[in-house]
Amino acid sequence: MTTATLNRPAPPATNATTAPVVTGIGVTAPNGLGTEAWWAATLRGECGIRPLTRFDAGRYPVRIAGEVPGFVDADHLPGRLLPQTDRVTRLSLAAAKEALDDAGTDPATLPDYAAGVVTASSAGGFELGQRELQALWSKGGQYVSAYQSFAWFYAVNTGQISIRHQLRGSSGVVVAEQAGGLDALAHARRQIRKGTPLMVTGAVDSALCPWGWAAHLATGHLSTATDPDRAYLPFDEGARGHVVGEGGALFVLEHAPAAHARGARVYGALTGCAATFDGPGTPRLADAARLALADARVRADEIGVVFADAAADRAADRAEAGAIAALFGPRAVPVSAPKSMTGRLLAGGAPLDVAAALLTLRDQVIPPTTGTVRPAADCPLDLVTAPRETPVRHALVLARGRGGFNSAAVLSAA
Repeated sequence: MTTATLNRPAPPATNATTAPVVTGIGVTAPNGLGTEAWWAATLRGECGIRPLTRFDAGRYPVRIAGEVPGFVDADHLPGRLLPQTDRVTRLSLAAAKEALDDAGTDPATLPDYAAGVVTASSAGGFELGQRELQALWSKGGQYVSAYQSFAWFYAVNTGQISIRHQLRGSSGVVVAEQAGGLDALAHARRQIRKGTPLMVTGAVDSALCPWGWAAHLATGHLSTATDPDRAYLPFDEGARGHVVGEGGALFVLEHAPAAHARGARVYGALTGCAATFDGPGTPRLADAARLALADARVRADEIGVVFADAAADRAADRAEAGAIAALFGPRAVPVSAPKSMTGRLLAGGAPLDVAAALLTLRDQVIPPTTGTVRPAADCPLDLVTAPRETPVRHALVLARGRGGFNSAAVLSAA
């Protein structure tokens, strides 16, 4: 998707009362399986980063990650789906079911083509792909599963969610690394504007296997700290890289009048979306934030909290803090990075921040950033390091993907 497409002018009537609304949330996260369990753990400041268990990481320079705990595949999927799905798809199917159940809607009762799916992915079914490649080279092609033909693909989560819940409407997948989760919501919002009543959207990602780990390490941006509580330190003087995690969030996004007509509980409205791409030596995260605010018709002084991308790289943190300060003023708006408790979840990271923004609107409490104890002087932010009760009507979520992707979204009370 191009910047021009993502930033095309909204219809004049779009605002917090007519924008698409979120009626269901599903979460799989390293510090909580399920929305309410994750949110309670996040407000308690519980860290989900721990030593890797999904494979033996003893010979690698990085040995910790954010793994989703207590997820038993057979508890969430029928047996026929287990051979044809990667862990990332199993997590996605669980999150989608929770979101639909939470919304109190059964897509099967809707007219054909009245509901669709848009997800984001950074890696697809990486773990299954590794397993089948091992079978190919160690045993031969006859030992490679036919499911490999689609189970590794970026669009597999969209496809499996669509099939399982009979979502036959417009669907798609977005690939923009960490920024992709917000781009998926923007695309789903466009489909609702075109007339689709309901969309399942967001992202869940997972690539915690040796093959995926090699790719993570190749970036050179992972923290090599061994203490899970001190490994990922956004905006801290001691920031030395991020921690990888798995999980994310999926949402039910609905046409507002239809949601209100059926008496749905509404978490908030997706009022603003924008995306930009960095030019040579020209970071454009601040432009994405400004465009999202303009799209939402919300002034900077109306934003009650910013959920930061929080790369935990000194240069990247300084650039993001500068962008936030340029838009709001130094230390003028509360900033939170609850991903400090989960690690960066690739495409799933920004949707998890969207879930945090929506629950902040519901409960009027901002979740904390943990680990950061020495905020860097060159990051002039009002960093929230303990739960903060404060009135919030609008929240801004920021995300950056490797390669120059920037995305921003505004969530508003509805």
